[in-house]
Amino acid sequence: MASDSQTVSVPGAGGAVPFIVASAPMTALIDAADRAALSDGKVLITGESGVGKDLIARRIHSRSRRAGFAFVPVNCAGLTESLLESELFGHVKGSFTGAYRDKLGKLQTAHRGTIFLDEVGEMSLRMQAMLLRFLESGEIQAVGSDARQATVDVRVIAATNRNLAELIAAGQFREDLLYRLRVIHLEVPPLRQRRDEIPVLVNFFISRTHRRASFTPEAMEALCRYRWPGNVRELQNVVEQAMWLSRADLVDVAQLPEVLRVPPQPIRPTRERRVQIADELYTALVNGGYSFWDHIYPLFLSRDITRHDMRELVRKGLSTTRGNYRSLLKLFGMSSQDYKRFLNFLAAHECGADFRAFRHGTAEAQRPPRLLLPPLPAKASLPAESKPLISAG
Repeated sequence: MASDSQTVSVPGAGGAVPFIVASAPMTALIDAADRAALSDGKVLITGESGVGKDLIARRIHSRSRRAGFAFVPVNCAGLTESLLESELFGHVKGSFTGAYRDKLGKLQTAHRGTIFLDEVGEMSLRMQAMLLRFLESGEIQAVGSDARQATVDVRVIAATNRNLAELIAAGQFREDLLYRLRVIHLEVPPLRQRRDEIPVLVNFFISRTHRRASFTPEAMEALCRYRWPGNVRELQNVVEQAMWLSRADLVDVAQLPEVLRVPPQPIRPTRERRVQIADELYTALVNGGYSFWDHIYPLFLSRDITRHDMRELVRKGLSTTRGNYRSLLKLFGMSSQDYKRFLNFLAAHECGADFRAFRHGTAEAQRPPRLLLPPLPAKASLPAESKPLISAG
């Protein structure tokens, strides 16, 4: 049962920003954020794009003892590695082309306040190492400076829509940095898990257009059943678009985007397709006399299978070998000398899987394949390995 709706005021750059809370999950999240504000512990906020992670971060800052000092947001995904380093730590005049004057970094600007590192999962490994060093010592040094390092007192709140555990398994995120950032972990639920909030949010977005209008019951039902992959941000855009397309004060289904007017399609087939392809590839390798480099690898290069399909195949193999990558060589028809080449291939195309999840073994790879897709072509028609290693989308 949803809780009564309430509007939580969150300070923003242009004044207070209202934050609508009309469901039990969001009420619990706000309570957790308020408790987190009582300490100086680092906070990691996770959740899909558009759920309002930045508003949760501002809420924590506004309720903390640092509320009288700066809240400094940094979008880690919007800057290159060199620019992000300068943005965080500052630079001195002449340190690089375009550095015409000294510049304070965001960490110094946020002294005694809070810095919000949005999309922290997009940081390069080098920047992750620099951030980890700062988290351990609180010391910063401007780019190009030989001066003594300065120490700042900053609370760090980070956010990401990426699965950091998967990035760690792929070697793209430091595990020790995750432990440093995740002292307090807050997960913002997607809008599809708090559908009770949709009518309240719709009325709020209508009020911001300064028009006396409403949605028909059919239109509201369409809004409530949609999955909202873009979450609250997407809902706001749809409401504003429908309001300006409608000439009347009553918005009907016809004014909604086409994707909202059609019945929702189940998502499971996409996932099952990947599993089915992996079933067929696995069966061809283990029981059909196929080999990885001669048959599966060319399919990947020609984009007949995706990196998701390849990753599922690796997972099925690891479930059989109990997480042993070396044993995959024999299982997939490869020479023992191909071990490094195989690992390099998986790393280059992000097709690897965390072996630790399979150390105890499962029976997943032994179940019969569900051949709902066309079978693999005959071995004779598959091209031999003749192309260089290239990136596949």
